[in-house]
Amino acid sequence: MKVEHARMHAKHRGHEAMHAEMVLILIATLVVAQLLLVQWKQRHPRSYNMVTLFQMWVVPLYFTVKLHWWRFLVIWILFSAVTAFVTFRATRKPLVQTTPRLVYKWFLLIYKISYATGIVGYMAVMFTLFGLNLLFKIKPEDAMDFGISLLFYGLYYGVLERDFAEMCADYMASTIGFYSESGMPTKHLSDSVCAVCGQQIFVDVSEEGIIENTYRLSCNHVFHEFCIRGWCIVGKKQTCPYCKEKVDLKRMFSNPWERPHVMYGQLLDWLRYLVAWQPVIIGLVQGINYILGLE
Repeated sequence: MKVEHARMHAKHRGHEAMHAEMVLILIATLVVAQLLLVQWKQRHPRSYNMVTLFQMWVVPLYFTVKLHWWRFLVIWILFSAVTAFVTFRATRKPLVQTTPRLVYKWFLLIYKISYATGIVGYMAVMFTLFGLNLLFKIKPEDAMDFGISLLFYGLYYGVLERDFAEMCADYMASTIGFYSESGMPTKHLSDSVCAVCGQQIFVDVSEEGIIENTYRLSCNHVFHEFCIRGWCIVGKKQTCPYCKEKVDLKRMFSNPWERPHVMYGQLLDWLRYLVAWQPVIIGLVQGINYILGLE
């Protein structure tokens, strides 16, 4: 036993310096990559968002096929098919009147499902850590796998649908003409028209609607409830769709039970980096180590 231990030490003698170099390369690559991504996002947000969305959509597919995660692959195909149809409808000119509601309802549905799935997955993980799974005679590894899988499903599709929703929101709003990413709107907004969907507003701000209410922002522009919620929460827009004034989300969502949806959306934005760019950065680090002969 001692002889084998000595041989092992002799075989790996001098590797400490190599491991230190590999750690330094990893840290340096992470820092440089983060700085470059931040600059790219600030200078060219459209290309950054498109490439990130493509990364988010394709990278998990590669690991799914490689690791034979067929259940995830089936859900991914169904989600991609419906989202492709919705995106196609959102990018058509002229825009069909029913398209904005269709887009926001679809992405809001996925958003709520991903939110609920993530919460259930997180609770399953915490129950397993506290040993509560034993009350139901469930093995710890099975309970943990179940929780982590649901957590991954919720976070991944939550991030993906928000990116697609933001892209569709830009296309639809610019087509309707009341919103442009830079410059003035191309059409004048009437007091009785919603700038998100371009449809008439029939319910007064002070009235209680049967299906939905009407919201008035601090800039005094009014919108359908579902439209402005989709614009702010699903489409990730924090400004008025017409005049670009900052939207006060705390004032919009006074109900404390609605605010976690806003925080959950911010969490998804933070996790985008881990899903889309972390595998690329790790692959780059491995390539540098290979070129330098560090294994």
